[in-house]
Amino acid sequence: LLHSLTLTPKMLGRLSSVASSFRSALQPQRAFSAAPRPAAAASYDIIDHEYDAVVVGAGGAGLRAAVGLVEGGFKTACITKLFPTRSHTVAAQGGINAALGNAHPDDWRWHTYDTIKGADFIADQDAVSYMCKEAPRSVIELEHYGVPFSRNEDGTIYQRAFGGGSKNYGKDGQAQRCAAASDRTGHALLHSLYGASLARDCQFFVEYFALDLIMDAEGRCVGVIAMCMEDGSIHRFHSGHTVLATGGYGRAYFSCTSAHTCTGDGNAMASRAGLPMQDLEFIQFHPTGIYNAGCLITEGSRGEGGILRNSKGERYMERYAPTAKDLASRDVVSRASTIEIREGRGCGPNKDHVHLDLSHLDPALLAERLPGISESASIFAGVDVREEPIPVLPTVHYNMGGIPTNFHGQVVTKEGNDHSKVVPGLYAAGESASVSVHGANRLGANSLLDIVVFGRAAANRIAEISKPGDAIAPLPANAGEASIANLDKLRFANGDVPTAELRLEMQKVMQRDAAVFRTAESLQEGVAKMQKVFEKFPNVKTTDRGLAWNTDLIETLELQNLLSQAQQSIVSMENRKESRGGHAREDFPDRDDKEWLKHTLSYLDESTGKVKIDYRPVNETPLYGMDPVPPAKRVY
Repeated sequence: LLHSLTLTPKMLGRLSSVASSFRSALQPQRAFSAAPRPAAAASYDIIDHEYDAVVVGAGGAGLRAAVGLVEGGFKTACITKLFPTRSHTVAAQGGINAALGNAHPDDWRWHTYDTIKGADFIADQDAVSYMCKEAPRSVIELEHYGVPFSRNEDGTIYQRAFGGGSKNYGKDGQAQRCAAASDRTGHALLHSLYGASLARDCQFFVEYFALDLIMDAEGRCVGVIAMCMEDGSIHRFHSGHTVLATGGYGRAYFSCTSAHTCTGDGNAMASRAGLPMQDLEFIQFHPTGIYNAGCLITEGSRGEGGILRNSKGERYMERYAPTAKDLASRDVVSRASTIEIREGRGCGPNKDHVHLDLSHLDPALLAERLPGISESASIFAGVDVREEPIPVLPTVHYNMGGIPTNFHGQVVTKEGNDHSKVVPGLYAAGESASVSVHGANRLGANSLLDIVVFGRAAANRIAEISKPGDAIAPLPANAGEASIANLDKLRFANGDVPTAELRLEMQKVMQRDAAVFRTAESLQEGVAKMQKVFEKFPNVKTTDRGLAWNTDLIETLELQNLLSQAQQSIVSMENRKESRGGHAREDFPDRDDKEWLKHTLSYLDESTGKVKIDYRPVNETPLYGMDPVPPAKRVY
């Protein structure tokens, strides 16, 4: 085959482009000369680069931002601690919501209504309406990039039912709005976007760990500092625009559907830069994580007709959501499953999980539409879904909160009476951001939509306010010194608490005291315990003193990031005295719109672990084309 392969000039040009993209990650651009090296920097190679824009993270949000930036002519670098197709977007299964109308007449306004209702009315309605109106265009765009969506007989994109979706503002039953590529939609999307970014000559810095943002004295972001994990060299990326697309921090919990790499790196970088996090108390538990494994079983399994059953074989969701049943919003289903287990109707010898039954579905449908989860159930639960139910349990799945942004993807902060002051040069998209389109509970299949709409929005905004080659604000004289000092300190940390031991302690506190149901007692205890965990970090112990592939150091840096987010999360949970979406308090069982229809802002003091709480208002006005959706009782 190789002997018979003829390379055309176009193919040779493309191979040369890809090769130069990877070579750029290895070649120094200029020496570190802005300031004398700090003592800690003496043993590190420090290399500078300059780009119009830098994207941190190569999941769906990061790649979509990168594609848009390169299409706009911007010299763009994408920094990623993983090879792009290993990013966690690859694990998304069910699909992407859009009112395409391929299964029945549909309307983006209905999608907007469902999203606001699903968010328990704390989502920003300008951002939600923008996302839902842009959804059909974004899905067609993905199709043009090469995403192999499943098809209807007439050739249109197949759309399945998904939780929380309705027709005609909830009046006419279940919607089929979720465009799917079998049950591997995230996998298909990620590979297609990576191919699109390579075709457009985005320059990748693969297996580089981003350490911190570089901020100037005026509060402008002028780049990011990162470590090449292959050789330990330090790289300063000087840029006019920096996009954070680093995903969530699910690994703050012991059991979650997140990859081990989901450690909230971008969020922690923003926190260390003095910026607030928004709504970290809202953490989604997916109803169907495989029991004892945590691996995700897509909501699409219920969209195709799967049924949740208790130990009596009852379809218990009929009691909790008489209309939507198994396709109620995720927070409703997770609480229902937890109640069934608490009241003694759980399955198994310990009555500590429930069953997801797919055995009544046509084997041909399972093979065509749900092959991935059929395989996962066999591997991780040892069951044949054609004959046996899957043991499942609500499992931490998604962070609704994150870095606050507007619907252009620009990071915002609070300054005086300005609740949405734009941080110049800094953007965020995807799970690391809080736009906020998910509010207190994300609808299934809105996460893939979020990443492509707002990754694209960030690129579009950069193109609107700047042009390729614009002058970049200079780097501060001490740019990166604190980051190198922190890295050096952790590299030679000689305390008595191993990283893995401290990480497990943090995860157990979150798992036990910040679970599906919360109380004042559990949260106050959790806050006290997490403070003690945080205070132990200066006494952490690492053992690898090298620079090349020092996974001990990288995991310690990731733990530092996780602790930042876990600390703010549990304090924000204790502070919010109501139940809303994914935040369910048994001592405050009702939603309180008069007092708590507002976003939480949290600021972390890195030296003490103390968290300061503030607030910003919810935007209750859609951008265009529809009336505001007022808070109402959520009934499914």
